Amino acid sequence: MVVFGTALQTKTTTCTAATSLPFRRSISSFSSSLPFQPSQKLPRFQVSAVIKKSPKRLKYSVPRLPKEDGLLYIEVDPEGTDTWKLDSAVELLKSGAVGVIPTDTVYAMVCDMTNHDAIERLRRLKEVEAAKPFSILCRSLHDIDTYTTGFPRGNSNGLSDYFRAVKHCVPGPYTFILTASKALPKQCVKYGPAIAKYASRKSLGVRIPDDVVCQAVLEKMGAPLISTSVRSPRENQWIIDPVLIADAYGPEGLNFVIDAGVRLANPSTVVDMIQIPPTVIRQGKGPKQPWMADQNDAADETD
Repeated sequence: MVVFGTALQTKTTTCTAATSLPFRRSISSFSSSLPFQPSQKLPRFQVSAVIKKSPKRLKYSVPRLPKEDGLLYIEVDPEGTDTWKLDSAVELLKSGAVGVIPTDTVYAMVCDMTNHDAIERLRRLKEVEAAKPFSILCRSLHDIDTYTTGFPRGNSNGLSDYFRAVKHCVPGPYTFILTASKALPKQCVKYGPAIAKYASRKSLGVRIPDDVVCQAVLEKMGAPLISTSVRSPRENQWIIDPVLIADAYGPEGLNFVIDAGVRLANPSTVVDMIQIPPTVIRQGKGPKQPWMADQNDAADETD
């Protein structure tokens, strides 16, 4: 199901607690003869993950062309049986759009990593601090080798071969921090990381998500995507329902949302591969592996 629209209406007989959300109420057949109904204000989210209790997916018989600055909303099978629906979103990305796609953890807001204007729009849309780095979603280890200096390899001095260990973790719910290579576009690293100990390094977070819809977008794109996880603009909480994401960011200029169902509020595990041993700096969905240290362990070794 693919839907374009900005100001649409549903029949009053379908109005329930679940459909009182602005984006829900805004979706159905568009008629220019109907007056525009202003959306209600979004409620403040009081839970660690923003989600409707009983989501119901509306069905659309006829896709509508978007109005200027409209939001493209695409509902797909999480198993990837209808990835042809993704073509319009990929074309938007190639033209400089900012959109939301599913991953194997939470939803991600993405854009073309080579488009400076798109990256700036993404920063403004998410209100990302100037010092905070982005991650990139990759298709394979080849992408990681291209845009970073790679994972530490074993040597005769006893350094462990972490590359071999990482191969057992990807694709999967891990973000690995590595040193960026010269192939990475400058706009992806020009701000530098927020954490002081990384300030002198051009580091980059890389991910290979284990999600068929996400991978289909990347394959159609033919390149990695700049990525940042989707949180509520009012509360520092994950938004894991794509309908609520459309409600929150559609009016702010988001170009599209790919709906592959509600996610779990469990982000990726972040591992700093620049440090030896590799150190978990955020525990998430990916379990800590025996070759990973946590921050306390790393601090003890430097004392």
